[in-house]
Amino acid sequence: MTALVDFVALSLLPPWCWLRAADPLRAGEHPGILVRRLIADHWPDEPGKHSSLYTRAAAALARAAAGSLIAIPWSDPAYPVALTTIPDPPPVLWARGSVDALAAPAVAIVGSRAGSEYALAVAERLAADLAACGVAVVSGLARGVDSAAHRGALSGNGVTIAVLGSGVDVMYPPEHNGLARDIAVRGAVISELVPGTPPQPYLFPLRNRIISGLVRAVVVIEAGDKSGSLITARCALEQGRDVLAVPGNVLSGRNRGAHALLRDGAKIVESADDILEELGMSRRGEPVRPASPTIDPVLARLTPGEPLNLDAIAERSGLTAARLLPRLFELELEGLVRRVGGGRFVRIDRTC
Repeated sequence: MTALVDFVALSLLPPWCWLRAADPLRAGEHPGILVRRLIADHWPDEPGKHSSLYTRAAAALARAAAGSLIAIPWSDPAYPVALTTIPDPPPVLWARGSVDALAAPAVAIVGSRAGSEYALAVAERLAADLAACGVAVVSGLARGVDSAAHRGALSGNGVTIAVLGSGVDVMYPPEHNGLARDIAVRGAVISELVPGTPPQPYLFPLRNRIISGLVRAVVVIEAGDKSGSLITARCALEQGRDVLAVPGNVLSGRNRGAHALLRDGAKIVESADDILEELGMSRRGEPVRPASPTIDPVLARLTPGEPLNLDAIAERSGLTAARLLPRLFELELEGLVRRVGGGRFVRIDRTC
């Protein structure tokens, strides 16, 4: 039986171990066995590492329980399927708020921490319009564009998800404590880091792959040449997500990074309609697709009762994971497929 503590212990290994862990987990290997093997391979001269790792894992779970935090391991059906497709998904997600928020179709809005009034206004408007259409808005709860996007989504009475570069019980920047509480009411504040982890500079670029991994598209607003938002955009491209950008003032030099994305083929965003069109959704948040064939081509490749991961379904259907996920989510909403642990889907037998 898989214990949550095994996944937490795995998550406490260095991040480069997660890349080595992804394929074995997809193949169904027990995380406890995986932890033992990784320790034996990389720390053979540290006999006490295994016990110390599990002591820290137990302490993290106790801290989470005391703070009413939610641990979502890889094996949990609530773990976002989109995230299982990235090269190095976190073994555990920690959350404050609604786990259901992680199942909504999502778009990331990212940009400068020192955003201009124009950038903040655009971020807030786009987020509010997307939220009103049933699209979850994902960002990093940083100062500037990120926080404007979260506030916009909340003003649109929608769902927003904040991805932290610290434990979910350690707020950075500290002035966003109130905003984080508001987000947790309808959305979620999440992190791959165990509770109590303080913010460190190297953790913020690391979490950007989660921001992009959760979503179907990343929208960049006002990013300079060396903006962290460009890291998120690069992660999105590597993960097969769409990248879009908002044009800005060419005189200020504040948006050179986003303009470079546009020159490289990113779609221009002037309104939420541009983003919805890229996602194949209508203003009401409903999927836009041609008249239904006699049987859905994705559904036709699923056998009732046989759980398959995205790689297997992609191979059968000929679609990339990024294009396959939206259709699987639609089939799930229609009650035709169901998510099971480990990022797998199973077709529901409707014959009886």
